[in-house]
Amino acid sequence: MSKTKSKSGGVTFATVVGIIFVILKLTHNVDWKWIWVLSPFWIGLVLWVLFWIAIGLWINSINNK
Repeated sequence: MSKTKSKSGGVTFATVVGIIFVILKLTHNVDWKWIWVLSPFWIGLVLWVLFWIAIGLWINSINNK
């Protein structure tokens, strides 16, 4: 019998902060625009895309030498 370990994705820090921001907005404790309330969800995605663009540009510059 083999033991297998499964690992779930879990909840990230950004998700927890995002949920807190949404709750604060819905309970009228903060008067922020929705774009900033939802920022913990999209900022990570933007950073991930910028990272891969930078990697692609770096690889392209190496191949063009």
